[in-house]
Formats: sequence, C-alpha cells, structure tokens
Amino acid sequence: MRSFYHYMMRFRGSKLHEEESQLAEWMFHDSNFPKQSTNYDEISSYLEWNIPFTNALRVFDHIWDEYLANELK
Repeated sequence: MRSFYHYMMRFRGSKLHEEESQLAEWMFHDSNFPKQSTNYDEISSYLEWNIPFTNALRVFDHIWDEYLANELK
C-alpha cells in the first residue's frame, strides 16, 4: 500500500479539486508531514495540530475514504 502522501500528490496543481489541491500543496511543502504514513490516526493528529486551512480536516476525511477504497482493491 502506498502512503497517503503519495496518493495525495495526484491532486497537486489540479484546477478541478481546489481544496484537495490546496491540501496536497501544503503537504508537499511541509517537511515534517508524515510522508511515509498509511495510518489514519497519525495523519489526522498531525493535521489537527498543524491545520493548514479551515476545511483541511473535512477534506482529509473525504479523501481518506477514497484512498482506502483505491488502495485496498
């Protein structure tokens, strides 16, 4: 299973997914983001402490469901 960070990089530069793209860009530039993690609690906790924008946690939860569905096929 690839990391959540790796999955998110597909949203970088996307005009269709503005909030997803914003989260992906922030993750890319944050050197402390847990880039190798596949653990919901670890990533969610990191976002809670370092929230990059107001809707970041909602966006994360939505994408996490997609991530699991695509990665566990």
